[in-house]
Amino acid sequence: MINLLNGRAVIECVLKSMRESMIVFLTDFGQSEYVGVMKGVIHSMLPNAKTVDLCNSISPQNVREGAWVLLKNYKYFPQSSVFLCVVDPGVGTARRGIAVKTKNYYFVGPDNGLVFPAASDDEIVELRALHSRGASKTFHGRDVFAKAAAAIAGKVFEKLGEKTVHLTHLGFHLDLDKREGELVRIDSFGNIVTNLPSAGKREYSVKYGSLERKMKFHETYAEARERMPFLLEGSSGTLEISLKNGNAAELLGWKSGKKIVIK
Repeated sequence: MINLLNGRAVIECVLKSMRESMIVFLTDFGQSEYVGVMKGVIHSMLPNAKTVDLCNSISPQNVREGAWVLLKNYKYFPQSSVFLCVVDPGVGTARRGIAVKTKNYYFVGPDNGLVFPAASDDEIVELRALHSRGASKTFHGRDVFAKAAAAIAGKVFEKLGEKTVHLTHLGFHLDLDKREGELVRIDSFGNIVTNLPSAGKREYSVKYGSLERKMKFHETYAEARERMPFLLEGSSGTLEISLKNGNAAELLGWKSGKKIVIK
């Protein structure tokens, strides 16, 4: 078993393999230095490591949003990619770190539900609990998860932590019979992303809390009228509420994590 806080031990293990996997970042760190620091740790261990960013602008502490973005995008990366995921409001507490091997990928991060939807979607093969003894109370991304991701990229998953069978679940509310779903994300354009599929209609009734209104469905942003919220099918294959050349979330004041009915 590798002690992740012992840099020399980790480096000796990963250097035995020259076939590193791609390491993909998903965090809520924004424009801060934290992503760069994690990449520095990885490249110190694996100088030729391939690191790319999926998204570092997850809303702060929004585990559900991070889980949705990961679920809808992980399959676009090469098989054997390692997803380094840090949206971690429980850092420094008793919550565990976790490394997950699935049929085609690896996921590393806090065991708070963040990686569960994507990992279970790809069929979980093995789980490893990551120890954080001696790590910073506020930056497990640097001290635990980056090192674990580098170790996995160096093909030493089986030497990480201890085997476990527990992974914290996270699910999104969806009742297709009632056409009731969840506002799962507000993107950088202010589009309000839901987890509801299209029903093939040209107009829908949209209910959010006690508010209910009619909205047109358009296939492109260009078809819509200015200052009129509308529905379209986003790139994730679900309905989104948008505003042509504007910010729908700011106009409507709707928040992610809330239930919505679209029928």
